[in-house]
Amino acid sequence: MADIESLLKRLVENHVEFVIVGGYAAMAHGASLVTQDMDVCCSFSEENLLRIQAAIADLRPVHRMTPARLPLDLARGRCGSLKNLYLSTDIGQLDCLGAITGIGDYQVVRSQSEEMTLAFGTCRVLTVEALIRSKSALGRDRDREAVLQLRAVAERKSKT
Repeated sequence: MADIESLLKRLVENHVEFVIVGGYAAMAHGASLVTQDMDVCCSFSEENLLRIQAAIADLRPVHRMTPARLPLDLARGRCGSLKNLYLSTDIGQLDCLGAITGIGDYQVVRSQSEEMTLAFGTCRVLTVEALIRSKSALGRDRDREAVLQLRAVAERKSKT
């Protein structure tokens, strides 16, 4: 079972620049979705990528989208070409994305996020409206279901 909150806590404690997106963001807003991974949009600056690596180094992170499942081994000067990191760790999957479909790159995503205090600490989470745009742009069955729930969440919030 994934320990998503521990992954997030590590990112917060290591001062990683990120925004929670995807299923966990929807859950943070009140949607009743289930997710087994953590999707974050983050700065792909060398410093930030090295902070991500430091945050999860002891969790034996590997690139899960490569056949050989190579260990995460970032070094100064070798981070410039990266756009996404799809990682498996001892406590769960962490997808670090440089841009979000339907929204844009990290700076745009950050501008469409809000600060939330969650069980592990305070961080930025994509707004409900931005999540709806992103999930709508993806168009998968599970994303269409998420959009229905997120619209209900947005309607509930507008009444309070």
